[in-house]
Amino acid sequence: MADMPSTARPRSNAARILTIVGFVFAVLALLLNPVIFGVLGIIAGIVGAVLGDKPLGWYAAAASAVAAILGTVVFAALINN
Repeated sequence: MADMPSTARPRSNAARILTIVGFVFAVLALLLNPVIFGVLGIIAGIVGAVLGDKPLGWYAAAASAVAAILGTVVFAALINN
């Protein structure tokens, strides 16, 4: 049997919950307030990934960053019209 590295963390329920919250914040960043929800989504995704929900935690953080940028661009376009 192969030895597993001791640095790998098993995924916990808290990690999965934080990852889901990160994706929810990504959607809210796109629809409501890109700055606040984008930052919160990035933080929740990174914490979820560090707690062991890889790679979904990193995907949640990236989705929140992209949603924050897109939300800001759309909001700026709506304001300038």
